[in-house]
Amino acid sequence: MDYIESLFNKNFLEYASYVIRDRAIPDLEDGLKPVQRRILHSLFEMDDGKFHKVANVIGHCMKYHPHGDASIGNALVVLASKELFIDTQGNFGNIFTGDEASAPRYIECRVNEFAKTIFYNPHITDYTVSYDGRNKEPLAFRAKLPVILAIGAEGIAVGMSTKILPHNILEIIEAEKAFLSGKSFALFPDFPTGGLIDVSEYEDGLGKVLVRAKLDTSDEKRIVIRELPFGSTTESMINSIEAASKAGKVKISEISDYTGEKVEIELKLPRGVYSADVVDALYAFTECEQSIPCNLLVIKDNLPVQITVTDIIKYHAKQLMQILKDELEYERAMLTERLHMRTLERIFIEERIYKKIETMKTAEGVINAVIKGFVPFKKELIRDVTEDDVDKLLKIPIRRISLYDINKNREEVREINNRLKEIAKLLKNLKGYAISVLDGIAAKLPAEEFKRKTEITGFTKVDVKEAVTRDTALRYDEETGYLGTSVTTGKEILRVSPYDRIFVLRKSGVYTVMDVPDRVFVDTGMWYCGFAEKEELSKVLFTVIYRDSKTKCAYIKRARVEGYILNRDYLFAPDNTEVLFASTKLKFSFKLNYAPKPRVKKIEEEFKADSFAEKGLKAQGVRLSVREALSAEELSEKKSLIKKAQEKKSDMIFSETETEIPSSKKKTEAASSKKKAETKKTVKKESPAKEKKEAAKKAKPEKTSKDAKKEKTSAAQKTPKNKKKVSEK
Repeated sequence: MDYIESLFNKNFLEYASYVIRDRAIPDLEDGLKPVQRRILHSLFEMDDGKFHKVANVIGHCMKYHPHGDASIGNALVVLASKELFIDTQGNFGNIFTGDEASAPRYIECRVNEFAKTIFYNPHITDYTVSYDGRNKEPLAFRAKLPVILAIGAEGIAVGMSTKILPHNILEIIEAEKAFLSGKSFALFPDFPTGGLIDVSEYEDGLGKVLVRAKLDTSDEKRIVIRELPFGSTTESMINSIEAASKAGKVKISEISDYTGEKVEIELKLPRGVYSADVVDALYAFTECEQSIPCNLLVIKDNLPVQITVTDIIKYHAKQLMQILKDELEYERAMLTERLHMRTLERIFIEERIYKKIETMKTAEGVINAVIKGFVPFKKELIRDVTEDDVDKLLKIPIRRISLYDINKNREEVREINNRLKEIAKLLKNLKGYAISVLDGIAAKLPAEEFKRKTEITGFTKVDVKEAVTRDTALRYDEETGYLGTSVTTGKEILRVSPYDRIFVLRKSGVYTVMDVPDRVFVDTGMWYCGFAEKEELSKVLFTVIYRDSKTKCAYIKRARVEGYILNRDYLFAPDNTEVLFASTKLKFSFKLNYAPKPRVKKIEEEFKADSFAEKGLKAQGVRLSVREALSAEELSEKKSLIKKAQEKKSDMIFSETETEIPSSKKKTEAASSKKKAETKKTVKKESPAKEKKEAAKKAKPEKTSKDAKKEKTSAAQKTPKNKKKVSEK
């Protein structure tokens, strides 16, 4: 097992290293991935000034790249679309429409002079053996410009990735010149598709940029897209607009694509809708606005390194000076060698040293004779004469010796010496020489063709949530337990937008925050459903009454949800419990129903929710009772037993004080009962017998105060009976 683990670790590390360094991540020195470097190397080898079939280039490149023709062909097309290093002929695709290139057998290409200027110098380039050992390929080109910033790069390796945005080549040159001159500089992306860019969060290549399409809103009844944001094509742009229109997010009546050499997508607006009303929606819900993250990861010294744009400019400015130094030193060495040979030729011919070899019979004797012949002229020589020098002299044709032009030789020597003096001056002032070289490179690039295409501006990102209206019904079917915008039965819970998030508290006490669902099962008896914006959700106080599965005792827990992870289930009540009731009211009364027990009359009890303190989500609830709870229910104010108990208590207090009420109040009550009796007379005609009784009462003599007092006492005692009789009547 240990052997397998060690073998796996070894193989994985080798694979990861291979993917990082040899496939996905570009090299800082020349800004190329291995396949791109091999393509350019093949084009340099095949270069004769004429176009070559792409299929032939692919075949030649396969000597260096061990991954098949498809990967080479695709990489060549992508590199050619940068329009910097490769001249093309035929259909190489369209960066605006996204159309693919024709088959490799139909299209042609060649390397241009700009690529030769930037990359090609085999004398100072290090080469290595190809994968099969038959050929040599460059480890990395000695690039005079930071190509990685000019063409950009994107790749995914093992455990890392890179996203480098393209920049304007002329601005790159100006940035290098500024650094060499000791001036400050700033460099921002520039895209071949144009558009608008906000670089406020670029962070020197490690942040992000916001890109937008350039919209023509001069006509209030139509919008024309003139330039695309980076990463979009006309096809993807139209598809995003159509999808937004179908979803009701953007009001468009017609889309027409007139793209040719330039982008032109026309959007016609319906009646009553104007371009100013649609622009924000286009930025919010379509590809007209995109956020592009950046990650400047490169291979430096055979290791992956995260770097900034400024660091790249500084690195390449120093590298340019080193390249120029190496080129000058190589040229000086070549000129010195050439000057040495011209001096040897002059002395060899003028002094007729070649005559001394006529009597020599061996090769060794010939060489020694020639070397001895140069001894008197040692002061004129640049270095000592070697056998290789003698060999070159002996290979001079007789015709050239006979027609030797001393003046021509002297002129050539003069030119060589002048150039050597220039090289010496340039080596003393490499910064100035580097700036002049950059000026020369920039002069070869047509300013109109390579001018900035993307406009740098600042704009506020449109908030999707603000741009969309909540006009979609979210329904919940109590019978089936389904919740969603496509649920047609049940009742409407909320009005939502596609960008909302909702909070759902299920019957089991599990709560979840999710995106607005199309159709999701949340079970029957859902307690709560609302918006899940953190600021709003934190204001909601949840009260949950649950029962322990073992003890059957009821608990209450009041808490707020202040944080969550999307689409993750959380328990509001502890595990192995049953939720009896849940509410979001701040103040309410509820009743617990207990299991009946012998000799226990009280089977229900009331509580006030606001009498219990708030707790954290992870806290245990407060036990309400030690008795076995069956159910819990909220009480309205009319049904509240607590209120009834309070009223009953107040009635008892009133009845106790009623015995002490003075007789005047009792007279008032007797008068009111008399008034009721008179009212009844008006409704129903009294019988003759009753009329006689009333007449007899009136005819009776008035009673004494003593008798009246007794009568009042007896009347007070008989009041309930009188009331009963009235009711019976």
